[in-house]
Amino acid sequence: MADPSPNTAIAPTLRIDDPVLHEFAADVGSEGPIAVVGGRTRWDLGGAADDDVRLVTSPSGIVAYTPDEMTVQVRTGTTVAELHAALAERNQRTALAERSTASTVGGALAVGENDVHVLGRGRVRTALLQVRYVSAEGRLVTGGGPTVKNVSGFDLPRLMVGSLGTLGLLAEVILRTNPIPAVSVWLTSPDCDPFAVLDTVRSPSAVLFTQGRTWVQLEGHGPDIDHERARLDAIGAFTETEGEPPLPMHRWSLSPADLRTFDGPADSVLSIGVGTVWSSEPQSPRRLAGSNALIASRLKREFDPTGRLNPGRNPAAR
Repeated sequence: MADPSPNTAIAPTLRIDDPVLHEFAADVGSEGPIAVVGGRTRWDLGGAADDDVRLVTSPSGIVAYTPDEMTVQVRTGTTVAELHAALAERNQRTALAERSTASTVGGALAVGENDVHVLGRGRVRTALLQVRYVSAEGRLVTGGGPTVKNVSGFDLPRLMVGSLGTLGLLAEVILRTNPIPAVSVWLTSPDCDPFAVLDTVRSPSAVLFTQGRTWVQLEGHGPDIDHERARLDAIGAFTETEGEPPLPMHRWSLSPADLRTFDGPADSVLSIGVGTVWSSEPQSPRRLAGSNALIASRLKREFDPTGRLNPGRNPAAR
């Protein structure tokens, strides 16, 4: 099916006999180590893939878009930049992060990293409504549903987010979209407690802290932004800036409470209220233990009993 015009509302639909997806499944097959390659922007996250892995690319293209329902059906080889450019024609976007112009939808979901604007755009895991992936046996599997209100059954889409392609190879998804605000502004202050900002602003899109300076993004309608800026002026001196501070390469995941006592590299950028940290140094490897390790092991065994999907990658060691 050809990509729809951004001005054309085409309802997401489950097409069991989609030849494009079946061709992808046939390419994956049922034997031998395999991995999907996207933009390679986070290729070594969780460990490098084994040398003998066969690489495939997932199909691309926007299949269906319903602006009124705020959902989009897209193949996972599509770049996030291409998707967002199409959605912007109808003043919408998704929660997916754009690490570079090469970042793909499938890669963003497999990595599962939230955008720097997560407080305003929502989390990646909750943006994924339906997933179609190729299993270790080479079969097309569908999980979730095409509507925002789908809550029945096991939430397979959320399980796939952040799994680094070790449970299934993503082929096509349905994502929820959200409106692009009328006004978006970044403000910064050298003397304001970032946690005070989080307590003061009703719904910031981002609150960041780095090297003694606080950054906050406000989004919404003009009068609402003016009201929030007045509230900020009561706790510190803020000035407008072009955007967020530069984000170092490595991403850490911590408890939001841990940021109050964070003692990492000086150039680190802390996402207040979220727990994400961007740093020039990688986070110490983490290992699951106890019941968490047992659950992860059983899931891997059930979804990929022969260990052929992305061997060498470990979502728990990221």
